Order: sequence, then structure tokens, then C-alpha cells
Amino acid sequence: MSEIRAFLAIDLADDLKPKINRIIKEFKQIDTKIKYVELTNLHLTLKFFGDIDTNGLDLLENAIKNVVGEFEPFKINITGCGAFPNNNHIKVIWLGIEDDTLLRDLHDKLDKEFARIGIDKDRKFSTHLTIGRMKSAKNKNQVKSTIEEFADFEIGEMEVSQISLKKSTLTPRGPIYEDISIFEL
Repeated sequence: MSEIRAFLAIDLADDLKPKINRIIKEFKQIDTKIKYVELTNLHLTLKFFGDIDTNGLDLLENAIKNVVGEFEPFKINITGCGAFPNNNHIKVIWLGIEDDTLLRDLHDKLDKEFARIGIDKDRKFSTHLTIGRMKSAKNKNQVKSTIEEFADFEIGEMEVSQISLKKSTLTPRGPIYEDISIFEL
């Protein structure tokens, strides 16, 4: 049995990366420990599977195909900055998705299809784009005020026309993501 660490994602449009990099640069000016997501790795996670048996990939890919065939390409608007679990206890720094109805529909239909083939349902799905993980509480108030400064920042609109099943290989320098399959909407 061979396993891979896998997730389903929407890759970020390249034309939005400079604006996101501008936000990351603001956080980098603060003397604290934040592990940033590489610009090339920025994505919206639709489902994190964890370690999966590669023998079950066909079943998983067919489940994804069943759902994406129901969807036309759609637009999402990336705007605002926040933190999980909240701005006073910062673990993850994220960018938000405005008017995420179609994105939620896509997720919910995928989740139902995954449950049908024995993959656990998500407890709570939150549409967001992780840009960094806080590793220390040092200068937390500066981080909090930077989050608040970008709370309404408009990053831009992008079209969602495909989703990717990705393999994640953890390395000391950070994760390496590889596309296993790409599914067109």
C-alpha cells in the first residue's frame, strides 16, 4: 500500500499575487515569527484529505469529475484580511472571499460525494486563502493592527475554471505541491 498526502484546491490567479505579496511585505516588517505561504503555493483549499491510499485515487478522481461537471466557471472576489481563530489569538493569517455562494456550493456537493465514497465530511468549511501561520506571540499587537489595516483591502477578482487534486510533500524548507489531476469546470 502506497500513501500520499493530498488535498483538493483552487490555485490563485497569477495577476493577484503582486497585491498579496504587498500585504505579506507589510507583515514581514514586524519583528515576529510568521511562516509565510510561498506565492507559488497560494491556493484555496476545498478539501484536505491527509494521507490517502494511492489505490483509491481512481475512485476519488471519479467523485470529483461527477461534481465538477455540474459547474460552469465562476468568479470569486478576494478581499480583506483576518485571523483564525480570531484577531486576539492569531494562529493563521488569511485573506477572505467575498460572495462565496458558488464556492460553497462546489464544496458542499464535493463533500457529499466524498461522504458517499467513505471520506469524512468537513466539520466546518471556511472560504479563505492562508498567507501565513503565526509561530510566536512576539509583537502580536503589531500583527493585529496590520490585519486590521488590511481588513477591507481589495485584492481582486479571479475566475475559477478548474480545481486541482494535489500531492503535498513536506520538507524542512516547506511543502512541495504537485498536481495529480486537474479538473475543468
